[in-house]
Amino acid sequence: MPRRALLIVNAKSRSGAAQRDIAVERLKDHGIEPVHVDCGRREDLSPLIVKHAKDVDCAVVGGGDGTLNAAAFGVIEAGLPLGILPLGTANDLARTLDVPFDLDGAAQVIADGHTRKIDLGLVNGEPFFNVASIGLSAELAQKLTRDIKRRWGRLGYAMVALNVLMHAKPFRATIYSENEAARVRTLQVAVGNGRFYGGGNAVEQDAAIDDHHLDLYSLELRQAWKLALMARSFRQGRQGAWSEVRAVRAKEFDIRTRKPRPVNADGEIVTQTPAHFSIRPSAVTVFAPKKA
Repeated sequence: MPRRALLIVNAKSRSGAAQRDIAVERLKDHGIEPVHVDCGRREDLSPLIVKHAKDVDCAVVGGGDGTLNAAAFGVIEAGLPLGILPLGTANDLARTLDVPFDLDGAAQVIADGHTRKIDLGLVNGEPFFNVASIGLSAELAQKLTRDIKRRWGRLGYAMVALNVLMHAKPFRATIYSENEAARVRTLQVAVGNGRFYGGGNAVEQDAAIDDHHLDLYSLELRQAWKLALMARSFRQGRQGAWSEVRAVRAKEFDIRTRKPRPVNADGEIVTQTPAHFSIRPSAVTVFAPKKA
């Protein structure tokens, strides 16, 4: 059981500021001494973890998937296990790891001390736990402002997503995997490291965050409205069964587009095409419930 935890909470997230003091109390309730450090920018998060590494037993991060993403390189360099307090909107990494969404339950997972090694995806050297994508999700990330997240929460996702779908246009890309190269006309290319993204959609029905592979799908639809018919398939990770969806499993991908296009990694725009996707197996140690 960790006794002393570096605690970093994204106070700018929708519920971060209100939950910060509660997070401190919940960790104390479970016998963990929190060392709280303020972090104003996500770029500073990993350096802060490295700076305080010698003073603590673990790093506990409160926020959404983008905040946890920013901690990845820090916990790797510091050699610290990562504790997750799900304070974001989608919380897909917590969902993938079966970490409870309530702070008391999440703190109990950290206090129990059971750890698990998980893979880390990389796109042009930038980390992602869940999914990195080009197309619809990147447009969504660009339009989903912090104010919309804070005011509307998950409803904000739906509002912006509807607007993006109404104006969606396919783009041309070339997808290079270990065994083939495919030229496609697509609405989105998504590469998953974990299991869940977008508030509970599954990347692929058998995807796992510790399977040492990446799962790609490409939405090669002529009309975006057909995505509504696929909604259930996306929740179950069975979208690859549709003829308009290309699904590939590999350890590396390269995606090139005619013009540079933004790449969304765990809800943050981090780079642009051409994009190289790879994986670092068992790179991050996290606190998680024991598998059944």
